[in-house]
Amino acid sequence: MYQLQVENMSCGHCVGSVTKAVQGIDPAAQVQIDLASKSVKVESSAALGTISAAIVEAGYPVTSAQ
Repeated sequence: MYQLQVENMSCGHCVGSVTKAVQGIDPAAQVQIDLASKSVKVESSAALGTISAAIVEAGYPVTSAQ
């Protein structure tokens, strides 16, 4: 399980875009997003760096990832 802080998320469209970006890397990934805390939890077999890069490429800056 990865925990990321992702900026610029404010609505359902943002949630969909981030989820789509992660699942573009790993279609089986489980993604949980809390807009209030800008928190994204990802359960995936893909590397954290790859997931983070996909989210950034979708237009959402990742400020921390672990």
